[in-house]
Amino acid sequence: MTTAEFGRAVRRWRDRVPPEAAGLPAGERRRAPGLRREELAQLAGISVDYVTRLEQGRASHPSAQVVEALARALRLSGTESAHLFRLAGLAPPGPDTVPTHITPSVQRLLDRLTGTPVAVSDASWTLLMANPPYAALMGDPSRWRGNERNAVWRHLVGQGNTRVRHTPESRRAFEAALVADLRSAAHRYPADRRLRRLVAELRAGSDRFAELWDSGTVGRHEAARKTIDHPQVGTLTLDCDVLTVAGSDLHIMIYTADPGTEDAERLALLTVLGTQELVG
Repeated sequence: MTTAEFGRAVRRWRDRVPPEAAGLPAGERRRAPGLRREELAQLAGISVDYVTRLEQGRASHPSAQVVEALARALRLSGTESAHLFRLAGLAPPGPDTVPTHITPSVQRLLDRLTGTPVAVSDASWTLLMANPPYAALMGDPSRWRGNERNAVWRHLVGQGNTRVRHTPESRRAFEAALVADLRSAAHRYPADRRLRRLVAELRAGSDRFAELWDSGTVGRHEAARKTIDHPQVGTLTLDCDVLTVAGSDLHIMIYTADPGTEDAERLALLTVLGTQELVG
């Protein structure tokens, strides 16, 4: 890795992204037309200090997850993203690995859903991005690291904390659908080392996962109506739709409410207030 070249590339691409293109207010008194370092850090989910050290060539060996996050935040094309991986001394994701690239056109679509909770995951249900309304609704995922970002891991090995209300039957069905989705991804990307490692760690960490995996359960996570117990605004019942984009193999999860309902009012309140504490 040439740290100086990597840093120059990040800075050059940061300067070309207008804040409004990233769903941020343009504001006033900007010395440059592009993103500020703190804005790039916010979009990529990393610290401002780390962005500074990367740009100045004082940090080396960023992980693939960091490079992926920077590529998404900088709205890089597939070719540009691959170049950033190479500058980091990493092999760009190939056709045999789970896709994690969010194209600029899809990112623009997501940027326009400012009042709607949206999260994007890859084919293995590893979270790639979540917008502020999603964080306000489901809890802020920005501190999740490693396997914590994978929904199968969180529900079957991790703490399993979720605001979605489940009956024992619906929880079992939900877990089976997640595992079935993961099995399908493993069949599509048999050469993906990270995916194989995730499956091995899930088998070692969860008897429930091993049971579902070995049983050959089939199915998939589909659209559903979910009841969410929010600690500040109370109970909301929302439609959860899972969309895919042809050729990307990404899961785009969108939560909406029936217009004019109490659920819609509570969702709008969450969107306005974000993740800040609500004072009664």
